[in-house]
Amino acid sequence: MNASANDNQQTEVLAKLGRVAVLMGGDSAERGVSLKSGAAALAALQRKGIDAFALDLRFKQEEASICQQLNANPFDTAFIALHGRGGEDGVIQGVLEALNIPYSGCGVAASAIGMDKLRTKLVWAGAGLSTPAFELIKSEVIAEQVTDDLLAGIEQSLSFPMMVKPAHEGSSIGMNKADDKTSLRDALNTAAQYDSEILVEQWITGKEYTGAVLQGQALALIRLETPREFYDYQAKYVSDDTTYLCPCGLDEQLEKQYQALVIDAFECVGAQGWGRVDFMCDEQDKAWLIEINTVPGLTDHSLVPMAAKNNGIEFDDLIVKILLTAHSI
Repeated sequence: MNASANDNQQTEVLAKLGRVAVLMGGDSAERGVSLKSGAAALAALQRKGIDAFALDLRFKQEEASICQQLNANPFDTAFIALHGRGGEDGVIQGVLEALNIPYSGCGVAASAIGMDKLRTKLVWAGAGLSTPAFELIKSEVIAEQVTDDLLAGIEQSLSFPMMVKPAHEGSSIGMNKADDKTSLRDALNTAAQYDSEILVEQWITGKEYTGAVLQGQALALIRLETPREFYDYQAKYVSDDTTYLCPCGLDEQLEKQYQALVIDAFECVGAQGWGRVDFMCDEQDKAWLIEINTVPGLTDHSLVPMAAKNNGIEFDDLIVKILLTAHSI
């Protein structure tokens, strides 16, 4: 099929999408990032001539339920730019399916698994994919008291240093490195403010990479470098001293090997459409899967647009491609 035929086919598909609501905001800890992602996606769609508008959903709004908010602003297709709970965990996907509204990105089950770091790791481990060892701690245990016995048990299982993270948050919110029992106690107390389940994870020393997936294709890998202890919220969205290497500097064969792993990890949880898989490479070049993002950021600091550009896909075209992943079109 030549380029002209492809353009005509895309125009016909876009016409079927009708009016597009860019769903953004929400009530999660990632609300601010979501508003930025949504604004960027909306502007891109409008530049492409698509009839799109912003819809800031509030899941905890007492005046109107999510269904009422959606029905008050009729639309034909949803572009999901909601990050975190409510938007990235299968909730909004389930509501849209009940309303028979096509939406971009992953379905209900994959979204729910991908937002849950524990269940994602269990799926990967069950499929024989490498992911760091971990201990699961319930926040009610921490609420009573972080005992010396608890700290000693975790140290015996994993040894320092460790990564402590809420199981259901994104954007590195609530995450901290623990180098000793004192910092482990503090990290557990911090994570418990965000979640009922907390992962204490084996620390992997090495290089950090992320792999974007778009319509079944692994895009160019990005290597992340930060002077901070790890790629935390500040490094992701605030700091100007984070370095993004794309091309990532790997030899072609090794990059293809890691890209194949990214696709395996993505498809293993049932993900489809678009997303991102983060992994670490230790000093022996072994890759360790860290987490999956089923609605990655689309801000000026975001990684999927960066990888797409390296693959020759400009931002506006990327947003259209993401929209075209909408279910049922």
